Amino acid sequence: MNPPPRPRLLIHVGLLRLVFGTFVLALPWPAPASDGVAGLWQQTYWGEFADVLMQQFGRDAERLPHALDFGDSYADVVLPRYLVGGVPMVVFFQMDKAGRGLKRIQLERPRHGVNPPAYRALLMALQSDFGRPDRVCAIPVLPAGGLQAGSEEQWDRDGTTVSAIFRDTTIQAFEGCLFGPATGSCGLRGQLLIRIGPPDNDGDPCSLELRYRR
Repeated sequence: MNPPPRPRLLIHVGLLRLVFGTFVLALPWPAPASDGVAGLWQQTYWGEFADVLMQQFGRDAERLPHALDFGDSYADVVLPRYLVGGVPMVVFFQMDKAGRGLKRIQLERPRHGVNPPAYRALLMALQSDFGRPDRVCAIPVLPAGGLQAGSEEQWDRDGTTVSAIFRDTTIQAFEGCLFGPATGSCGLRGQLLIRIGPPDNDGDPCSLELRYRR
């Protein structure tokens, strides 16, 4: 197989992901793709190239004009609308910068749609696919964490870790959408992610700072 083209110019991920997520939900898209996290995982394999992903997902996939930088990886192929538990998500196929093959899959809820009901719907879908999580991690509202609460649940299946991550938007203790009175939208700083990829090798079972086991 001929190597894929070199990755396009990497641009700052935060602003473009926000603009892109807002833009795609405003478009008159047809019915979103919906196979759940397990189906998405089963349709792909680690190391496959972007051109193969485009062929696999057909009209549901989109090639970005500029790749998004994710630190150790980049994404230039996305699924703009993908349903998990009835919740529309944007799927980013993160490609390894060295080998240019699939390294990780990240599903992200556009920022204005981040809220506790969406998180609960995603957890129900993941538990339906994978059962009870192997780990539950949490970070309380503390100055060391930027006064931003968070929650993460993880499943280990067949050498792959699936994580559901909910980061609150609070900048004041006991406020924000996760624990405080503002139970609606989490605003622009809230994050709702699902990550699928190999287990982390840094010895920390969760990406958040404090953790406990269920």
